[in-house]
Amino acid sequence: MKKIFNKSFITNFLAALIIAAGYFSPVYGELIKTIGFFALSGALTNWIAIHMLFEKVPLLYGSGIIPNRFEEFKDSIKDLMMHQFFTVENVEQFIETEEQQGDKVLNLEPLLAAVDYDRIFEGLISSIMESSFGAMLQMMGGEEALIPLKEPFTAKIQVTLTEMVESDKFKAALKQGLNAHQIGEDIISKIETVIDKRLAELTPELVKEMVQKIIREHLGWLVVWGGFFGGLMGAAFYFV
Repeated sequence: MKKIFNKSFITNFLAALIIAAGYFSPVYGELIKTIGFFALSGALTNWIAIHMLFEKVPLLYGSGIIPNRFEEFKDSIKDLMMHQFFTVENVEQFIETEEQQGDKVLNLEPLLAAVDYDRIFEGLISSIMESSFGAMLQMMGGEEALIPLKEPFTAKIQVTLTEMVESDKFKAALKQGLNAHQIGEDIISKIETVIDKRLAELTPELVKEMVQKIIREHLGWLVVWGGFFGGLMGAAFYFV
């Protein structure tokens, strides 16, 4: 019901009512009919033109231009995304800005949290026991004598690693290793792949629906103004 009673339908219906009123009006009947016919002509012509944008009409060349040209629409969408938004320069600028502001381009906290400190401690014990100190430790309880060192060792190694990754020297080395241009190109390549994949899934019908959703409601005003100015032209024509 909502689709039927839209601006286009109401405009054409009012124009038809004006025509009907002209046949029954005792005064200015011809003027009213002329206004109505011109209004209906303007509104109906614009409505047909809008319909022909989205639908193929038999024997009418040029109708259905949006579904017929959907490949060009897809190329335009990709061109807009890749050349206006996701350019290498824009991505590079974003990465460099993040670095300059001190934001973490690479967050190492999850990496530090994932470190198996127990395994590091076990490796330390194994190295000690295999060294020349191993025989001495065997006389003092062996590996069990080193167990009390586990917690302080783990806490110390965590602090050491954290201080290391937060040091200016490490950050400088990390920044030097991060090539903003290369990262930007990699990101652009991945974005382009995603866009190509999504566009490949589009069909003429989907493209038509996308464009309809964006502009068809607003195109209804063309019908309204077509009827309005058509009526004005009808009135002017009557008095000429």
